[in-house]
Amino acid sequence: MLSCSRGGYPDRMNEHDERGDTMTGVDPGRLDDQQLMKELETIHRTRHDTLLYGSNDALRAHNERMAQLEGEYLRRNPHRPVAAGRTREGARERGSGESATPTPPGT
Repeated sequence: MLSCSRGGYPDRMNEHDERGDTMTGVDPGRLDDQQLMKELETIHRTRHDTLLYGSNDALRAHNERMAQLEGEYLRRNPHRPVAAGRTREGARERGSGESATPTPPGT
């Protein structure tokens, strides 16, 4: 059986910074790109359950960690591809059958 950290989620990393009662996890700036993506995938996957069933403290910690991870991703990827269907104008035109995900260059 997995041990659980604060917030009811299994412990996944042994390196944690504890500031007061907030467990912040590894500084996102110390994660390599692959680790950062794995952390982002995990936090997005657990978001719905945290919102529906987590305590206020768990939701606050989740919000803080998600903001840290997403901020680091955006810092590293300032020119990431943006799908036309994910813009305000593109959303209005989405009914025309355009995909909401970006097409990789050269395809």
